[in-house]
Amino acid sequence: MRIEKATVKDAKELTELTIRSKSYWNYGVQQIEEWKNDLTITAGYILEKEVYKLFDKNQIIGYYSFFLEQNNTDIKLDNLFVAPNFIGKGIGKKLMIDFFRRILMIKFNRVLLDADPNAENFYSHLGFNVIGKLESSIANRHLPIMEMKKSNVQHYVKMH
Repeated sequence: MRIEKATVKDAKELTELTIRSKSYWNYGVQQIEEWKNDLTITAGYILEKEVYKLFDKNQIIGYYSFFLEQNNTDIKLDNLFVAPNFIGKGIGKKLMIDFFRRILMIKFNRVLLDADPNAENFYSHLGFNVIGKLESSIANRHLPIMEMKKSNVQHYVKMH
């Protein structure tokens, strides 16, 4: 397995992986269709953001993307998706360790993310804390807004 920077040629494959991964959590076909724009990874997105893909036998099985917020003190983890047949097998953790190591070369104070409710426990186990809620397009469903301080990122990397 190897992790490398995504290229614009990966846009379609990353979009398909995102949709398959999101569908894993039993969101209906109609809901996925409503989210299609949000789940689409465009060539422009890949050029604008930091996007890294994980390969296994020349197949992309996961990826993450991030960017430095305009305040220049927060890094936003924008996406983290794993192919459904690899969920629960340590791939998400592998991607996060790579992400943490990569961002330690950047000046920042904390990492922020808006988690799918199904992924909240995953991020909590890594050391993220819920600091708020973001209303989603589904009634009575909120996305946990989570953060992790730089010192906790540094500690996590030392331990792994």
